[in-house]
Amino acid sequence: MTPRRTSPLVLLVHTITFKQARSWVPLALFVLATRGFDGGPGTIVALVVAVTALSLATALVGWWRFSYADGPTSVVVTRGLLSRSVRTVPNDRIRGVEVEAPPLHRLFGLVRVRIDAAAGGGGRPGQEEELVVDGVRPAEGDRLRAHLLGARRSAAPDGSTADDAVPAPPPEEVVARLDHRWLLYAPLVGSYLAVPLAAVGALFRVLDELPEGWQPRVGRPGVPDGALVAGLLVAAVVVLAVGAVVGSALVNWRFRVVRRGGSLIASRGLLTRRHTELEIDRIRGCTVTDGVGMRLVRAARTTALVTGLGDAARRGQVLPLGPRPVAYALATRLVADPGPLAAHPPAARRRRLVRAVAPGAAVLVAGGVLTAVLGWWPVLAAGAALTALGVPLGLARYAALGHAAGPRSFAVRGGWLVRTHVLLERRAVVGWRVRQSAVQRWSGLASVEACVGAGTGGYTAVDMAAGEVAGFARAASGSWADALQR
Repeated sequence: MTPRRTSPLVLLVHTITFKQARSWVPLALFVLATRGFDGGPGTIVALVVAVTALSLATALVGWWRFSYADGPTSVVVTRGLLSRSVRTVPNDRIRGVEVEAPPLHRLFGLVRVRIDAAAGGGGRPGQEEELVVDGVRPAEGDRLRAHLLGARRSAAPDGSTADDAVPAPPPEEVVARLDHRWLLYAPLVGSYLAVPLAAVGALFRVLDELPEGWQPRVGRPGVPDGALVAGLLVAAVVVLAVGAVVGSALVNWRFRVVRRGGSLIASRGLLTRRHTELEIDRIRGCTVTDGVGMRLVRAARTTALVTGLGDAARRGQVLPLGPRPVAYALATRLVADPGPLAAHPPAARRRRLVRAVAPGAAVLVAGGVLTAVLGWWPVLAAGAALTALGVPLGLARYAALGHAAGPRSFAVRGGWLVRTHVLLERRAVVGWRVRQSAVQRWSGLASVEACVGAGTGGYTAVDMAAGEVAGFARAASGSWADALQR
């Protein structure tokens, strides 16, 4: 295999972002603390020049000592000056390849290639990508992605350059496409509200730091207290809604999934454009999730479960937002539909009702005592309200339960705040785990978890009838699950 280098233009990217120079920050702080910092213009200019030169020098050394080579059986990445590192990953261990183009990379016509392997990040927390090749041309990124996943076969011999001719790619079939009107669902998704919530918090912090004469005051003459509070609440809601929609658009703009040969290629992003390629043969299932807010408008999202894929919650998404029928249709296109879900037994409904009503009932009893002894009735009223609300809550939690087994796949569903409907192929199951608490044994219930090598690693059918567990496991995975009958 002939080693390849990244583009020299990546030096500018790393210099501007101070990527390598960040490791020198502790030393710079130590020097400043030792020698002092007078804050004069000359010192500031010297500091800027020194940091820029250090960043450029470290970027140059990092680029000079970095190389990669992709052969017919493996990919090798070499880096480091004093501490030399050579990492080799067999091609058959690669689970996904993502080509992303952040704004600065796009300015210089470069992309970054992230390679996911079955080994993940080697067990080190926070390192999800096995290999990263930063700073290649888009054509080289596409060639590397296609070669590593076998999406197209190159006739060029090993050692050819990225500019060599390759056969025409197979035709593309659009599997899913995001309608930009669906971005309006974003304010109902908790993950898209995180950034605008932080922005609202920062806004209130800024208001708190304003001069006293500029700060809005409750009770100011001519401004009713209720109107001021209502105006602040409306402004906060508008900021949250607009921020969620804008954030969703930045991440998911022009999102689409196409099938090319044996791969699914998902592309998305407005500022940072990402192309993620997944091998269809490694897809073991799909999840369709919808939170409480999304269920109000019949919206959901679909994620593919791929073996060995890092950051699966993002990279495995095949529909980030959309109507629930579209999400389910896409999931059943990737994984066979096992049929309608079977309801769980009445004992499961009673258990959920008891667990939902119990906290309110405890407050109700305490309120009854306080009312009788002290005549303090608010706690009694709160307990009655919580008890009454517990009934529909328990029924909703029960309605979320379900399971089904078909000839080629099976499904489990659960959750209330975030309901998750999981479709799994029979071949995905590597084991079963059955759990029974004392209350479950008394009620004739059990929870059975399908252990799989994708997604979260296990998916549970909660509070099934204990007598149905063995039959469900056998129907979902095969006769080897008969051991559960013992």
